Amino acid sequence: MAGIDGARLRAELIPPYGAVDVVASTGSTNADLRESVDQGAVDRTVLIAGEQTAGVGRRARSWVSPQGTGIYLSVLLRPREVGFAGLGTLAVAAGLAVLDLTTRLGVDAALKWPNDVLAGPERGKCAGILAEAVAGDTPAVVLGIGLNVLPIGADVTPGPGGLPPTSLAEHGARVTDRTEIAAILLSAFAEREDRWRAASGNLARAGLLGDYRAHCETLGRRVRVLLPAEKTLTGDAVDIDSSGQLIVIGDDGRRHTVFAGDVVHVRAV
Repeated sequence: MAGIDGARLRAELIPPYGAVDVVASTGSTNADLRESVDQGAVDRTVLIAGEQTAGVGRRARSWVSPQGTGIYLSVLLRPREVGFAGLGTLAVAAGLAVLDLTTRLGVDAALKWPNDVLAGPERGKCAGILAEAVAGDTPAVVLGIGLNVLPIGADVTPGPGGLPPTSLAEHGARVTDRTEIAAILLSAFAEREDRWRAASGNLARAGLLGDYRAHCETLGRRVRVLLPAEKTLTGDAVDIDSSGQLIVIGDDGRRHTVFAGDVVHVRAV
């Protein structure tokens, strides 16, 4: 199987990106770019790996990243227009970029708050997103996307809530060439990120909030939210606010704003 063509991606994506590098294998693209922040890596630096041996998702969980089946990429951004507190909303722009890709490829997909992209009638997980702010003299954020292009095997353990892994190819993607898919995805992300940056990270002003609400299948569902410190919140997901936080009306009748947590879709309303 052909690898990912770095030369082609550089020709197509610089600009808007400042640098694009492709490696056959690494531990974690997010970890590599976090280290590059202090080494002077330029704004909009992209690192793509054909394989990750220590891929990481939310809450330090492992992300299975086998050779030849997916796209594992990270982008280092230095958005001077966005304050440190607003960097977390970048994951919303990334989720919408993945949906732009799936639409282009003819794959039925939707978003699950906070960072999953689901595909197919059974809504398996085909992509995960992780935004990590990096402290320093100027704001920086590393945005990671793991995308399953081809089936990754039946022995992968489902994630929180029992979401089975799936891939674009399993749902009739028109294209499965990973170089072309990476180009489409990064072009879509550049457009979404431009709007996010121009609005200083405010999702409503960027015109991203309405799109996210329209495609987030967490909204309108009964959910169980696994919170930090082993706490659990059960209720109805009713909204996403301009900071990308989930609003849940709990079984206690109170309105809860959830900044971080694993969401399990209990049932459709």
